[in-house]
Amino acid sequence: MYTVSIKKFMEKMELENLTPEIDLEAVEIVQSDINRPALQLAGFFDYFDHSRVQIIGQVEHTYMEKQGVAKSAEMVGRIMSYKVPCIVFCRELPVPEEFLQLSAEYGVPILRAKTDTSDFSAEATRWLKVELAPRISIHGVLVDIYGEGVLITGESGIGKSEVALELIHRGHRLVSDDVVEIKKVSDASLVGSAPDITRHFIELRGIGIIDAKTLFGVESVKNTQTIDLVIRLEEWNKDTDYDRMGLEESYIEYLGNKVVCHSIPIRPGRNVAIICESAAVNYRQKKMGYNAARELYNRVTSNLGNS
Repeated sequence: MYTVSIKKFMEKMELENLTPEIDLEAVEIVQSDINRPALQLAGFFDYFDHSRVQIIGQVEHTYMEKQGVAKSAEMVGRIMSYKVPCIVFCRELPVPEEFLQLSAEYGVPILRAKTDTSDFSAEATRWLKVELAPRISIHGVLVDIYGEGVLITGESGIGKSEVALELIHRGHRLVSDDVVEIKKVSDASLVGSAPDITRHFIELRGIGIIDAKTLFGVESVKNTQTIDLVIRLEEWNKDTDYDRMGLEESYIEYLGNKVVCHSIPIRPGRNVAIICESAAVNYRQKKMGYNAARELYNRVTSNLGNS
């Protein structure tokens, strides 16, 4: 299970810490969803998901004002007794001193945001989903080609890094070389990135390690990229029947998500970088509704029908 510290959450969301005596590094968030404890403030605690970040907006704050500080403090104390990760007051709403005393008693941080409740909730949920997403690390190279994330895989030494270098020369952007960390941010999206320690570095056999960002400039690198297409490099085998039409898509699965995958045979004279570039453009064209293989097939069948 992946976690995010309250301190990192506070810094990312630009929150004000109203309880500096609590060690925010020691408190962790394990749920990406958030909760607005309206029912809990009314005393209903059945099905209360206490592992979520609790958010107080204008509606909850107005209700507490009408209930009075004593009654509201009682309900907030019950909420904190469940050891919620933190309570966030949006719209810079005032926080009664009684709540801060309860915070110190239960060890639950109270934070405050400047933004509207709905905007904060949406951004917090989006960011936490990425940070807490299931993830794996695989051996490969991830490159942004014309806005499409292309993951290049294959046996060690087959030339993945050299292909990435050629693609950088052609104006595309490197995300990660050698190790790619893949996060499942939704049932439809995988996001790839590089480990912090190897970010922007490329290993070239015979030369060593080079820094793509330093050599080619900041426009040649990128920190994260959705994975749209996988290209698997493999040694040419004359006995293998390779797809020459592309009418049917092949897929590879990562973390339960399927991604279109092409197997590219390697042999002398083939410019793999241009092939990867063309594959990315062709994939983008298919997303826009045009399939060249299907168009050729329709022309051939139409011509045969007219003969």
